[in-house]
Amino acid sequence: MTRGGGKIPSADDLLVLLAVSRTGRYSSAADDLGINHTTISRRIAALEDTLGGRVLTRAGGGWELTQLGRGALAAAEAVEDALRTLVSTDAGALEGVVRISATDGFSAYIAAPAAARVQRTHPRVSVEIVAVTRRASQQRSGLDIEIVVGQPQVHRAEAIRLGDYRLGLYASRTYLEEHGTPQIPAELATHPFIYFIDSMLHVDDLDLAPNFTPTMRESVTSTNVFVHVEATRASAGIGLLPCFMADRHPDLKRVLPDAIAVKLTYWLVTRSETLRRPEVSAVVDAIRAVVNEQRSELLGDGTASRTRPSP
Repeated sequence: MTRGGGKIPSADDLLVLLAVSRTGRYSSAADDLGINHTTISRRIAALEDTLGGRVLTRAGGGWELTQLGRGALAAAEAVEDALRTLVSTDAGALEGVVRISATDGFSAYIAAPAAARVQRTHPRVSVEIVAVTRRASQQRSGLDIEIVVGQPQVHRAEAIRLGDYRLGLYASRTYLEEHGTPQIPAELATHPFIYFIDSMLHVDDLDLAPNFTPTMRESVTSTNVFVHVEATRASAGIGLLPCFMADRHPDLKRVLPDAIAVKLTYWLVTRSETLRRPEVSAVVDAIRAVVNEQRSELLGDGTASRTRPSP
C-alpha cells in the first residue's frame, strides 16, 4: 500500500520497533510481544525495506535507534496510543508495565512509595522493582528506569540528578555500652567494620571504607544494605549506613557525626524515547516527588554537609 508514491509502514512492524527500542534486544522484545526472535528480525527487516534505510544499529551489545528509526518511533507511539484508545474504557487512563532497577535502600524507601502513589492514580500501571547495586548499564535491556549512585557516564540516554543522601557510622547502643564510643577517628581501628563486600562492589562512589577506616577489620559484609543495618543492630560492629535507613532505628546511635559524614548522589537514567511513555513519565515524577519530600531524612536530618573525607 502506498501514499504519494511511498510505502506506508505496517502498524505491526512499527510496534515491533517500539518494543525493541524499549528493551534494546530482540529477545526481550519477543518476550514482551509474545512472539519469537525470528519474527522480530523479519518485522524489522520489512520495516527497513519499506522506509528505505536502517532503523536500528548495534551499540553496546544491543540495539539503538538510528535517525530514521527515531522518526519511525514517533509513528509507532502514535499507533500504540490509538490502539490503547480502542480497547480502553477510559481514553485518558495510563496503563502498562514500568521496570525499575535501584539500590536496596532506594527501592524500599523511595521507589516503593512512588510506585504505590502511581498505583493509586493509575491502577492499570504496574511497577516492577529490581533491587541491585551497580553502575548504570550501557545497554538497558528490559529496564525502563535505572537508579544509580554517582553521576553515570551513559550514551543515548538521559541522566537526571535526583538528590543527595548521606552515610554515617552507626553502632547499636548495646555495642557502645560494651565496647565504648570512639571519640576520634583513630579509635575506630579497635572496632570491627560492617559494609559491602569489597571484591563484589562495583560502584566507585560507594568504595568509601579505605578513605577513613583503613585499619578497621571487616566483621559482617554483604551486597545488601539491609544486612548492614541488621548486622549493626545485632552489635556485630560499627556500620557505614545511609542515614535515612539507620535513623529509623532508635537502637542505633551515630558515631563521630562531625568527623565522618559522606554525601553521595542518586541519579535516574532512562532513554529519551522511554521517558516519552506517559506511564514511565508518571513513575519518574512520583520518584522525584518522594525524593523531594524525604530530602531531610536522606541528608540525615540536616547534618552539616560534607564531601567524601580525605584519607
